[in-house]
Order: sequence, then C-alpha cells, then structure tokens
Amino acid sequence: MWEQTALPLAALRMRLDAMLNPGFTAPLLCPCPQVTVFHDLQHKRHPEYFRWFDRPFWDFLLFWSAHVSTLLLAVSAATGADLLRHYRLPASKVRVALHGVDPAFFAVAGRRAPEPFLLTVSTLHPHKNLNGLLRAFASFRRAKPGFRLVVCGMHGFSAGALHGLRDALGLRDSVDFPGWIPRAEVYELYARAWAFIFPTRFEGFGLPLLEALAAGLPTACSHIEPLSAIAGGAALEFDPADEAAITQAMLRITQDEPLRRHLAEAGPRRAAQFSWRAAAEATLDALASACKGAE
Repeated sequence: MWEQTALPLAALRMRLDAMLNPGFTAPLLCPCPQVTVFHDLQHKRHPEYFRWFDRPFWDFLLFWSAHVSTLLLAVSAATGADLLRHYRLPASKVRVALHGVDPAFFAVAGRRAPEPFLLTVSTLHPHKNLNGLLRAFASFRRAKPGFRLVVCGMHGFSAGALHGLRDALGLRDSVDFPGWIPRAEVYELYARAWAFIFPTRFEGFGLPLLEALAAGLPTACSHIEPLSAIAGGAALEFDPADEAAITQAMLRITQDEPLRRHLAEAGPRRAAQFSWRAAAEATLDALASACKGAE
C-alpha cells in the first residue's frame, strides 16, 4: 500500500527524474519514468509453487508494473525471454543486467581447506528441489558414508516437510539445515566445503552458483537456464528431475580428481566475467534512457 500511495507522492514532491524499482513491482500511478527490475517470472512458469492467496497479487501487480514502467531490467537472458513471452512486450522495453558476484568469494578460493561435506545454499522453497537432493544424497551416502550435507538458507515453505524427509531417510545426523547465517559464516562454509551442489528446478539468475564458481568449489548444478549460461562450462550439469543423475553428479565432484581440479580452476575464471560494477552501469544507463524517453 505504501508503494502504491506514499511512494508516488514522494516522487512528485521530490520532482524525481526517474525511479528505480529493484524488486518486481512499481507504483501504478507515478509522475516520473520508472525502471523496474524483474528477477524471474516464476509465478507464470511454475504457478504450482505459489500459495493460492498469493497468486492474485503476483498476477496483478507484476503485470501492471511491467506495462507502466518505461523500461524493465531482467537479471538474466532467460528472465528477459520470459518477460517478452508472457507479457507480450516490445523487445525494446526489456534489457538484461546480469548480477555480479561479491569479490570476497575470489579470496575464499585462495584459502580453501576442504572438509568432507557437500554445500547447498538455498531457501527451503519447493522449486529448489531439495527433496530430490535429500533422496539423492541418501543414495550417495551408501557409497560415501563419511560425507555430510549442509543446506544453508532461509527456512521457507518446505522447511517442515524437508526436516521430516531427512529424518525418514535416516539422515538426521548427516544433513544440517542451519537456516539464515551471517555473511562471514557463509564465506567459511564455501572455504571448507568439499564441493557445491545446486539442484534447483527453476531460477531467475542463480547467485549461489556464481558464488561457488568464484570461490573455486568443484560445482554441480541443474542443466537449466539460466544456470547453464552462468556456468559457461565451469560446472558439472545434471537433470534435476533425475535423482540418479544427481547422485552420480555428487559422486563425480567428490572423487574424480581431474574433474575437481578442472572445475576449481575454471570456476573463478568464469565468475570473473560477472561484476556488480557492470550491473550498476547497465542500471544507470537504463535510468538515463528512461529519462530521455520522457523528454
């Protein structure tokens, strides 16, 4: 309500040249040009992952925000394509501004001391495919019983079910869900993990994957866009719908030493192609273009 009422009045009072909306929605009535960032269109691609009472708000606000904004910034080419397909917008209205990566992860690559655990950084939501990950890890543990799994991220809609599945699979002592943790602890997990696994079924970008590459972790991820475009061959890819394929990927990134060395070297090189400075420049350029279009 504040965004739709107080924010446009503040824009009028401040005589803004343009407004940047960094998270999907925009004031539907605004006195200045707007640039709105779209991180994904999951509510269109996978409506089954949304609660019934949330969907109407996503459908209404995102549709109209996309149409009243002067320009849209998509965080990946895949999200840009979704905007054009689902909202039937002119191509000139959508630009891609890729996310960057925290430079601290490159420093992590230089001080890694791997321990026998796999790391996943992910909110506990249904589309993250963590139930498939747990079942695949149970199979993996039969071959590599000394390994643990750490799934670090905010406890979302699937938290209760995932804890129950972990216990049902007999993994209580080998799978940790530490929840949301301070950034310094995240760096330490990347420094200590043996490898990184990212089994998601849908992403608008996939920042944890990029961070793992920058940190020099041997990494395996879902063979979906935009993850394949981000990895650029620097990660082992698998079908997220095939739990046997996830298990096999775990085995390869834990015991195939030539592959592990290749991925650890290729990851930082690939991640270096993504920077927040480039993202900021693309955003500033979009704001300037929006202002010119309003002249």
